[in-house]
Amino acid sequence: MGLRPPSHCPLCGADRAPFYHRDRQRTYWRCRRCALIFVSPDAWISAEAERARYDAHRNHPGDPGYRRFLARLAEPVLARVPHDAVGLDFGSGPGPTLSGMLEAHGLRMSLYDPLYAADPTVWEHRYDVITASEVVEHLRDPRGELDRLFKTLAPRGLLAVMTQWAEPREWFVGSRYIRDPTHVCFFCPETCRWIAAHWDADLEMPAPNIALFRESSKGAQPG
Repeated sequence: MGLRPPSHCPLCGADRAPFYHRDRQRTYWRCRRCALIFVSPDAWISAEAERARYDAHRNHPGDPGYRRFLARLAEPVLARVPHDAVGLDFGSGPGPTLSGMLEAHGLRMSLYDPLYAADPTVWEHRYDVITASEVVEHLRDPRGELDRLFKTLAPRGLLAVMTQWAEPREWFVGSRYIRDPTHVCFFCPETCRWIAAHWDADLEMPAPNIALFRESSKGAQPG
């Protein structure tokens, strides 16, 4: 499954991504330009199977361990945005938790999730901060989704991403993380630097697996 070479990188559009790794289920390709690792569309599972995987997650808003995990993103966000900021939790999932943690500090959060909170009206507003915790690895169209997120940021808004870096290679090839069939693209710091350059954003990576993109004061956002 997923043996067919992809026609182009789903993030930067470069063609002929070289082979990177193969396991029992899928083949992984790595873009020469933006360093994104991804699987080809023929390796994607159905929407029904994907929903079933998410429904099986046991991430409960009251779980102290889960809250400690999310605090790795919440803390740098709270240190960088006003406490009355307006935010969007993108990919909020079946049990929104990060949004509540931020609201406890005064932020006003909206939710969006294509399966659990598919409210199209959220895209009619601008946000001081958009969070995406453990979301980007699921994106089948990362370029299109990131473009929508950057365009939804208010001037000097913050896009806060948490995802597992796909490095070093030794970790990647031996990790169970890549075997989750809903994980279809994998980021690393080099990928984040390409994103920042493409969308003209300032980039800060305050901790492993955390990328903070600040909307540029220049206001230029390529499509």
